[in-house]
Amino acid sequence: MNEPTTGDGWERGVALARAARAGNTLALHELLDHLTPYISRICHPIALDDGPDATQETLLAVFRSLRSLKDPQALYGWVRAIAVREAVRTAQRAARARPAAPVDVPGPGDPQLAADIGDVLARLSPEHRAVLVLRDVEGLDEEAAAALLGVPVGTAKSRLHRARTSFRKAWFA
Repeated sequence: MNEPTTGDGWERGVALARAARAGNTLALHELLDHLTPYISRICHPIALDDGPDATQETLLAVFRSLRSLKDPQALYGWVRAIAVREAVRTAQRAARARPAAPVDVPGPGDPQLAADIGDVLARLSPEHRAVLVLRDVEGLDEEAAAALLGVPVGTAKSRLHRARTSFRKAWFA
C-alpha cells in the first residue's frame, strides 16, 4: 500500500502536482483522480464505513492546500499525512454521532470472527487503527508514524502495542 516510489505512477503524480500548483485546472482534476485510489486505501482501514467521507475530506484538503506543498517530490508523503489526519478526524466524528450499539461479541472458536477483519478493526479506536495501518500496512517505522499522527514516539509505540494486543485478542477469541 506504500506510495509509488518510481515509475510512471509516481512521476505522473509529481508532474500533475507541479502543473496544478502552477494553475493548470485540468492537471488539478487529473491529480485528484490520480490520488483518489491511494487516499482511499489509507482512509478505509482507519475510518471503516466512513472511509468514503474521509477520502472526500482528504481530497478537499489536498485541493485547498496544494499551493502550500513546497516540494512536489514529497507529494505522496504529504497526501498520506493529510489522509491519516482526515480519516482519524472523520472516524472520531462518526463515533460521537452514533449511539453506542450493543456489540455482539462472538465466543471463542466462532469461525465468523476469524473471517471478518473489518469487525476486528471496528473494535479499535480510530487512533489505534491509524497507528496499526501506518505501521503494519503502510510499513512506516514508529518515528514516522508518530510524526504523521502528531504524537510523541512513545505514544505511538504504546498505541501500536495496545492496538496489536486488542486486534489479536479479538481475532483469536
